[in-house]
Amino acid sequence: MKIDWEEFMDRQLNVTMNENYGVVYGTKKEDEPAFFEIVFKTGKLIKVFEEGLLLEAVREGQLYKTFIPHASIKSVDIF
Repeated sequence: MKIDWEEFMDRQLNVTMNENYGVVYGTKKEDEPAFFEIVFKTGKLIKVFEEGLLLEAVREGQLYKTFIPHASIKSVDIF
């Protein structure tokens, strides 16, 4: 089944990835790791391609655009 992503343009997406694509380092706390694997991306859907989705998000006052290939998507929450 294929999804018509155009239906969700300008909506907020939380994408859970099939694979990890990085880590965020933090402070080690009791029973918590010092780093966390990044397995999701969040942003507004701004463009749909045959190969994947382009999300836009603001982080720390800076605008980011992220391309996510369809094959990397495990699940998506749409807001």
